[in-house]
Amino acid sequence: MLLTHTLLVKMLLSVLIGGVIGMEREIRSKSAGFRTIILICLGATLFTIFSQVLGYPGNEDRISSNIVTGIGFLGAGVIFRSTYRVNGITTAASIWLSAALGMGIGCGYYAVSIVGCLLVMAVLVIFSSMDRLLDRINQVREYKISYPYEDNQEHKYEDLIVEYKLSIKSREHNKKGNIITGSWTVTGNEKAHHAFIECVLKDTTVTEFSY
Repeated sequence: MLLTHTLLVKMLLSVLIGGVIGMEREIRSKSAGFRTIILICLGATLFTIFSQVLGYPGNEDRISSNIVTGIGFLGAGVIFRSTYRVNGITTAASIWLSAALGMGIGCGYYAVSIVGCLLVMAVLVIFSSMDRLLDRINQVREYKISYPYEDNQEHKYEDLIVEYKLSIKSREHNKKGNIITGSWTVTGNEKAHHAFIECVLKDTTVTEFSY
């Protein structure tokens, strides 16, 4: 198979589109960045081209259909779980879509791939501000407070969480000597979290506070 003008255009376009998406991920310091996304998009394009050339008549999609499976392994590698949330899903979706755009380029759907790239960038860049807004409205935090035991006061900080209109998703208490340690996973708006934290920081009876 000779390197024709069409093949060169496909490879260069896949590098360009992969670079645009990868640059956004690189700027945000994500695990799959500039070079990774370029290689994924270019690889998907090449696999699609080779599938058309090497596949049996009527079965040209045999190789390219396995791109989805391979990309699934790459996407799974960038997903990890922190204490109370899953991270890397957006980057994994970016990898998946970059491969899809690469396949589109390999099939010759240039306009569709370019428009798809623009839509991906709109979601990653423009919608990120909406994502931050939603996070401020419904923020998840984990609190750990240690304080001396007092009669009828064992749940005072849990009552304080409710008072600040925060929602408790999970809780755990333990007592060692005369010290009660409570751990809570709490959701609520950012302003309510800040007010609760400020209140606890001013409490002189607290011996340990992590937030």
